[in-house]
Amino acid sequence: MARKAKPVTFNLMLVGQGGRLQYEALLLLASLRHTNPDFAGRVIIAEPQKNHRWDNDPTIKNPGVRDMIEQLGGEIVPFSSETFGSGYPYGNKIEGLATLPKREPFLFLDTDTLVTDDLSSVPFDFNRPTASLKRDGTWPNIELYGPGYGEIWGSLYDKFGLDIAPTLDQSQPEEYWKRFLYFNAGFFYFRCPDEFGKTYLDYARAIRDDPPEALQCQELKPWLDQIALPLVLTSLGGGRDPKVSQMMDHEVSCHYRVFPLLYAREEDRVIALLEEVAAPNKLKKLLKEYDPIKRMVYQGRGQKVRALFDRENLPRREQMIRNRIKKAGLWMR
Repeated sequence: MARKAKPVTFNLMLVGQGGRLQYEALLLLASLRHTNPDFAGRVIIAEPQKNHRWDNDPTIKNPGVRDMIEQLGGEIVPFSSETFGSGYPYGNKIEGLATLPKREPFLFLDTDTLVTDDLSSVPFDFNRPTASLKRDGTWPNIELYGPGYGEIWGSLYDKFGLDIAPTLDQSQPEEYWKRFLYFNAGFFYFRCPDEFGKTYLDYARAIRDDPPEALQCQELKPWLDQIALPLVLTSLGGGRDPKVSQMMDHEVSCHYRVFPLLYAREEDRVIALLEEVAAPNKLKKLLKEYDPIKRMVYQGRGQKVRALFDRENLPRREQMIRNRIKKAGLWMR
């Protein structure tokens, strides 16, 4: 009988900074240690430093939060924002890749994520990167009489000397957004963060500073990271991987985005995990500093949100979910 291959050890990266992200990072780390107690990689919290790119100091100034991150096995590693900063904070996930050791496989997760099962069960191929398929057709916004999906995406592939043809999902109709590679940037991975990060930075900066003519009517914020990502994956030999995306998007992790949506949409097991890992007093003391966690998790507002919905028959569009929560006076972010 063939011996089962040993899972590849990889490092995990998330962005940590003052405000909301520091508390989300604590929950992510607590969920990781709960579901993956034997995780062997480093857990690096990339922390942007105050410089000319930031209007305010983005660092984690709460000593209790910094100490708890370390207790949960996280390493806070500083980096300098030289391209983005306050003008585009989503760029932290791009520039922050410089904090990771070169030539070591990595997985990036957005901080508004819970790890709900064994990461070693996911069939990551670190030579063929992919990202989350849990997304809507948020970009581009097709204008009447303007260029269509094919022209817009084609111009981007042409800009970087890439062939769009192999990336097209031929099962989807022409000029339908799912025909084209488009990902949520809530997770991605590769064999080398240096190679990935430099490519990602080059592409994102080039799109921002010198977009193709077909993009002249397109808004790049806040979508720039998701516009550049499929091009980066294509250039590095990656693309769609439905099995990995299914596991990461629905089974092994949960990218919840905001706490009202988490309570409205996610499975009972996710809610149970959240409330269990948030229960220890030393963690609760810190998490209660952030009002949405205090009210949603500890004061029961999340369960009130949950009671508004049937998870087997959720409204088709997210905006309808948001509107129902707001009408009930329970929305927070």
